[in-house]
Amino acid sequence: MAKKKKDDDRKIVAENRKAHFSYAISSAFEAGIQLMGSEVKSLRTGRATIAESYAQAKDGEIWLINANFPEYSHANRFGHEPKRVRKLLVHKAEAKKLSIAVQREGLTLIPLKLYFNLKGIAKIELGIAKGKKLHDKRETEKQRDWARDKARLMRDKG
Repeated sequence: MAKKKKDDDRKIVAENRKAHFSYAISSAFEAGIQLMGSEVKSLRTGRATIAESYAQAKDGEIWLINANFPEYSHANRFGHEPKRVRKLLVHKAEAKKLSIAVQREGLTLIPLKLYFNLKGIAKIELGIAKGKKLHDKRETEKQRDWARDKARLMRDKG
């Protein structure tokens, strides 16, 4: 089932945990997703994956590519294709700004979280990111290990 986060009451369906390790995320924004009925029911079961997915700007629109929403078992014979390309719902000005950032600056649109908001509408949080080099990933890992060791020392000391 979908996890329920305590701080903001959003039901998180899928989370891209590797995004912060593999990419330097400069900013994040929320977008809606154009879905079929069987896709919404499939999301409510909480089995979607967005780990290998990305968003692409094409013809003034933003598209979610390679996100896996498994087929809903109780759907009628006209179900959905699990890895189809899905349109993301953003304002035209925002879509234009994102497409310019992706083309000129070499940035990437990475899905961070897929969730249902308070009204029960499926939303996706996209991050504008730049890929990290291997040495940047190592530095991130060192900082995380040091923070963990420091917390352990403080806990054992007190």
